[in-house]
Amino acid sequence: MDSAPLLGSSIGHNNLIRSRRVVRRTPFSLRRAARILRRASGSRMMLRESSVQVRENAAEELEQRQSGWARSKAIILLDVLWNLVFVVSGIAVLWLSMNEKPSVPLRLWVVGYMIQCLFHMGCVFAEHVPETEAFRSSRDWESSGNWSSSSGSDVEYSIEQSEADDNSSILKHLESANTMFSFVWWAVGFYWVTAGGGCLTRDSPQLYWLCITFLAFDMVFVILCVAIACLVGIAICCFLPCIIAILYVVSDQEGATEEEIDNLPKFTFRIMSDSEMVNGENKESIQGVMIECNTDSPTERQLSQEDAECCICLSAYDNEAEVRELPCRHHFHCSCIDKWLHINATCPLCKFNILNINSNNESDRSHFNV
Repeated sequence: MDSAPLLGSSIGHNNLIRSRRVVRRTPFSLRRAARILRRASGSRMMLRESSVQVRENAAEELEQRQSGWARSKAIILLDVLWNLVFVVSGIAVLWLSMNEKPSVPLRLWVVGYMIQCLFHMGCVFAEHVPETEAFRSSRDWESSGNWSSSSGSDVEYSIEQSEADDNSSILKHLESANTMFSFVWWAVGFYWVTAGGGCLTRDSPQLYWLCITFLAFDMVFVILCVAIACLVGIAICCFLPCIIAILYVVSDQEGATEEEIDNLPKFTFRIMSDSEMVNGENKESIQGVMIECNTDSPTERQLSQEDAECCICLSAYDNEAEVRELPCRHHFHCSCIDKWLHINATCPLCKFNILNINSNNESDRSHFNV
């Protein structure tokens, strides 16, 4: 085992990724991965444009849920405790190492590191408390049932909401500045540790190992978070039905109800043989026909070979497969789309809200249909 790690090695500046803040923000954008996949699909990849769009929308949905989970009390408490451990450890080692005399200003670096932790904790509290109060205020205002009874209360609520948004924007800028400073401070600490040479383990072992621990925790945690984000991105691209099934099990019903989903038209797909005729002519481009179920006068829709595929699971429709069509006329396997609509009542391809069928139906269709 190396008694003095980092003294004879170096790490590229590209690895200097923010660390402690990653508890609440993933450093890699799932939507960015989906956009990369979209560009790659233009280079003759197997995925069609519609399938890529579904995965990009799914990545956006998952990223929004991740943002909501990051604001939960459990994650905020974990974030605060994580940074508090660093602060307490730093104070303890500084007190125990008062007699040590390092050749480089390691104490200054440890103090700066703890200040970053404290500043981040302050931003977390300042951001979480107004969000909680705004949520309670909004809930009380909506539950009062007097939305139109007083225009003055509406204006007051709008002003409060605007002030809360301004404060949140300021906190985000401060947190971003703290994150950028942590980049630089990590590099400074790494340079001081490596420049100190082997004498640090002899003259100031406690300060040295504290700095090594902080640097290593930062790097390992960032690599872990980036790896998880990449794995989730790959899972969205290749195993989207599994992701939807997991969200269906662990999430509450936030989209359409079972009754609303069942009200959507359901079809049975029938593959047409080569000898069958379409309007009296052989049409090789026609893959099959969707026949509406549970109706006395079923409608039929002809599907080309390209369209006879579920954009969620990437599987072609088998003969007698159950297919559900949304008001935007996009269709998917029932087993795929029903779970999606349970967590999000919008079309995964064009984002048409199926709950808005009775209001602005035509305008929404023309806007979202692709």
